[in-house]
Order: sequence, then C-alpha cells, then structure tokens
Amino acid sequence: MSETSRRVELPNPLDNEETMSRDQIESIQLERLKDTLHLAYNKVPHYKQKYDAAGVHPNDLKELSDLSIFPFTEKEDLRKTYPFGMFAVPQHEVARIHASSGTTGKPTVVGYTQQDLDDWAKLGARCLRLSGVKPGWKVHNAYGYGLFTGGLGAHAAAERLGATVIPMSGGQTDKQISLIQDFAPDAILCTPTYLLTIGDAMQRKGIDPRSTSLKVAVLGAEPWTEEMRHELEEMFNIDACDIYGLSEVMGPGVAGESSERKDGSHIWEDHFRPEIIDAFDPSKVLGDGEHGELVFTSLTKQALPIIRYRTHDLTRLMPGSARPGHRRMGRITGRSDDMIILRGVNLFPSQIEELILKVPALSPHFQLLLTRPDRMDQLAVKVERRSDSSREQAEIGGKELAKLIKIHIGSSCAIDILEPESLERSMGKLKRIYDLRNQ
Repeated sequence: MSETSRRVELPNPLDNEETMSRDQIESIQLERLKDTLHLAYNKVPHYKQKYDAAGVHPNDLKELSDLSIFPFTEKEDLRKTYPFGMFAVPQHEVARIHASSGTTGKPTVVGYTQQDLDDWAKLGARCLRLSGVKPGWKVHNAYGYGLFTGGLGAHAAAERLGATVIPMSGGQTDKQISLIQDFAPDAILCTPTYLLTIGDAMQRKGIDPRSTSLKVAVLGAEPWTEEMRHELEEMFNIDACDIYGLSEVMGPGVAGESSERKDGSHIWEDHFRPEIIDAFDPSKVLGDGEHGELVFTSLTKQALPIIRYRTHDLTRLMPGSARPGHRRMGRITGRSDDMIILRGVNLFPSQIEELILKVPALSPHFQLLLTRPDRMDQLAVKVERRSDSSREQAEIGGKELAKLIKIHIGSSCAIDILEPESLERSMGKLKRIYDLRNQ
C-alpha cells in the first residue's frame, strides 16, 4: 500500500469525549470519581487505612467539590508500599509495569491493565493529533524506552494515531541525526533540551536544522519556557508543542497542546480530575486562573487508581479553547521541590532560562550552582556564549543578564561565561541545579 493511499484510508476523527460540553464532562467526572474512590478504598489497603484515619469514606463524595475532603497521595505513599502495594488488581491482570529512576530513594512503581494501556494510547494519540501530527506521518521517537514511561507511552500514542514510528530512544545523538536525514521523519518526540542538543550537534556538523524534513516537535518531561519554544522553532523551522504527563498519573498524554493556538495543554478531563492547591497551604483549593500546585485524580485507571496526587508542578487552570469542554493548564513554571530559596528570594530554573534567552550573545545552555561561603547563600549562573558571539559580546551579555536577574527576580548572582560546548548536554532530562550548600 502506498503512503498516499494509507493516509486516505486512515481517517482520524476526534473522540466523542473531546467535543463534550463542560457540563457533560463534569457529569462524567462525578460518576467516574465515585467509582474510583470505591475501587481504591476496597482494593488498596493503604487507601482504606488512610481514609479511615482521616474519617472519610467514598460515600461522602456527593459532588465534585467534596473531593477536597480526601487526603492527598504523595510520592512517599508509593515508596512506602513498594513495589506493588498500591495496585488495585491481582498480578495476573497487570499487563505492564513501569517505574521512576529512583535516584532519590526507592523508585515509584506503576502498573497498567490492558484497558489502562488502551486508554493511555488513546489519550496520547489525542495529544499528538492536537499538536499537528497526522496519520501516515513518520514519527521519530527520541524519548527513552524502558521503565521510564516516555518512550513506550509516546510510541503507543503514535501507533494509535496511525503514524509510522521510528523507535530511536534517547542518546546516540550522531545516530539520531543520521536517521533524521535518512528516514525523513515528519515529527519528533523528545525533551526540549534534547532537541536543542540535536540541533546544536547538527550545526557543528555543518547541517542546517531548518533543512530537515521535521515539521512538528512534541516536547515534554521537563519544564520549558516560551523563549525556549521560540528558540527551537527558529532553529528547526517547526511547530513545537507541549505534552504533559507523569508516571504516577499515567505517563505522557495526560494533557496536550494545540499547534494552532499554543496556549497551554488541554487536560483530558474525561479521564482525570485536576485541582490547583496553594503550595504553601495545601488545604486551600484555588480557583481557575490562580497559580499553585497541580493535583491529579485518575477517573478510569484500573491497576493504579491515584487520588489527589500532588505533582509539585506549579501552574494554573484555564478554560478550554481548542477543546472547550476540557480545561487547559498553563505552562509549568517550575516544581515546588525544585524551587531555590536564595537569601529569602524564591526562584526557579525556568525563570533564569527565560532571562538568558533575552540576551542574544548567550546560549540556552546553562547550570545553576549554589554555594554557601561564609554562611551566606551564593548563586552562580554558568552559561555558554553562542558560537557566533565573541567573548567580549558574551561578557557584556553576562552583565546584562545579572541586571535582568536582579530586576526581575530580586537577587544578585555571579555570571560565569563559558565557551561553547563546555557544559554537559541533555540525553533526556537535564539537570540544571547543583546545590553544594550543605557540602
């Protein structure tokens, strides 16, 4: 079958739930939320113990706002019940297991029934379609495969959409470039910092990233700014859209961004109920439009129902646009557990990235180094100059960056200008913060 005929024979209409009104969505949410609470209470001893201790029962949920009386689920709950204590189905019904890296303790383990996997693929396909990926396209998947949910989650989404998947995984940047040139993919899936790494490597090889076949990039797994979007779109001549997910809630595909509007990611609220809470007073549930910490409750997951999971991602909820019945989440501004408190001032790496990209002589490659000499916190921003900027231009740019940080964030810092290619490049998720204050 030719590529042309395949495209014709793979219509990809919207799911019925995508076009539901807000009232219809909330009616489904209430029904599914009641079922999920009973599933968790009856099948997961940890939830029953937690709810009994808090004096709440699934029958107490009469309307959506009643969700706020139920305790939060934290990453620590999954670690305490490691490996399979949060599963609500017997092992023979678990079709797949994923887990976090566990770099800061025991990994969080998540499971999926076959229905869970089908739902995950469907929602991921919604995200890709919304971001402009089309059936019949070739999709280069550079998310990491394995226990990390990114690779296999994005892979299944692209297949469900009707695309041809190139399962490259992360790393091996030279091979990534060769395959992009040889296989001519239409779209790429990866983290924003890794796409930047690929683009830089192309330029070093004398390849113009704008000359590739790529039209769309669907990027996630780490916070990124509008300035980074502009950088990548200009570098590759593409549309770059956000995709959101985390393993404890499902994986990539919880929310996706419209390529036409680029105004935040629509949350698939027929499967998830989001809340925004005050990160400093979690008992307060905030209204739409207010910034705070994102909390998720799953509505259809069978193997691992998750109730009021604190993501620690900071954002806000807004009315739907491209999919009016589903609310949008604003761009993640940072994580509450990644927040740097520097001499009483709160700041996030994304704020520094935004300011760096306002200075033409400086590149998006940077690290934040925190030290405490003489019992006083100090921040150093290590940032590379762009290859087409002189050392003198970059030093002037560094002084400009220091002023911008002082004006917009309110803290003084040292700027260390590095030569191009000095800093470690992303092979997936990139570490920005090096905190040496307690060493």
